[in-house]
Amino acid sequence: MEQIDRERFGIFLSELRKEKCFTQQELAERLFVSNKAVSKWERGQSLPDISLLMPLAELLGVSVAELLKGERLAEEALDSCEVKELVNKALQLSAEERERGERSRRFWRRAWVVCTALAAVEVMLLVNIGRLTALELWDYLMLVEALTLGFGAYFCFAAKERLPAFYDENSLNYYSDGWFRMNIPGVRFNNSNWPHILRAARAWLLGTAVVYPPVFAAARVLLPAGALLGVTLFACLSFFIPIMAAAKKHE
Repeated sequence: MEQIDRERFGIFLSELRKEKCFTQQELAERLFVSNKAVSKWERGQSLPDISLLMPLAELLGVSVAELLKGERLAEEALDSCEVKELVNKALQLSAEERERGERSRRFWRRAWVVCTALAAVEVMLLVNIGRLTALELWDYLMLVEALTLGFGAYFCFAAKERLPAFYDENSLNYYSDGWFRMNIPGVRFNNSNWPHILRAARAWLLGTAVVYPPVFAAARVLLPAGALLGVTLFACLSFFIPIMAAAKKHE
């Protein structure tokens, strides 16, 4: 089965939008998605979620079959089998996106195990040769390792690869999943930026878990004692920097 031609879909979508005198922003607002999402559709970089095909087609005055085919069709041009095939192609693309998400999760699960092992070795070396005080060990070193690897475990093992549709339909500046809640003012969570947020959060958390012990050891030797608190606070709070950057860039 051939894939839906994304480039053709994007060109047709752009033509229909202009016929209706919609800007990308206006179309995005009617669909409760970002204008960057519409831009990606028109450039053939991605396709709308299957749940958006019907409202998108209705807004543009075409059928879902015409939208997926990338051209206007006479009423008799497609039989029911061809329409079913087009819808199946869209479903197949959704399944492929889910498979990509699962491959990504498997990669990051393995990365978490490797980084946890490396961090454990680093901590044991510091404990054995560093002569750490109780404050340095538990309030600084172990605090950062527990937070980064703990939240890293959530993002690598439990976080959803795709957000529910209502995140695309509403301007939400929080992500909530069971006990976990993340609220970042000024950031709008949706399925356009969520994969990038996940990647940034995972990389930053696991990277910090591995990098912090040697940075801590160097700071302990080279900087005044009071500076360790600042290094620790930065390691804990800097988690939000890559998330905000990824969210804003791909919103």
